[in-house]
Amino acid sequence: MGRYRKKPVEIEAVRYDGTNWDEIATFMGRTGRVEETKLPGPGRGMHDGTVIHTLEGDMTASVGDWIIRGVQGECYPCKPDIFAATYEPA
Repeated sequence: MGRYRKKPVEIEAVRYDGTNWDEIATFMGRTGRVEETKLPGPGRGMHDGTVIHTLEGDMTASVGDWIIRGVQGECYPCKPDIFAATYEPA
């Protein structure tokens, strides 16, 4: 078994704040569509979310998640803790 390290690469990202659907749609461009939705929260409540339609299928993002543009132009959501552990400002 070999060990591998992730190559350093710069990405573009925007943080979803619950109101910036237009910013996310502009950021994503032609790589996908975005729409408002409600997601189940802790307990019985619902909270704001967004559905990101990508070439790889529908993905949901909650408020605070990052929307990342990958190395091949694809967009997808990333949870804040994973984003912080993986990326730093360039």
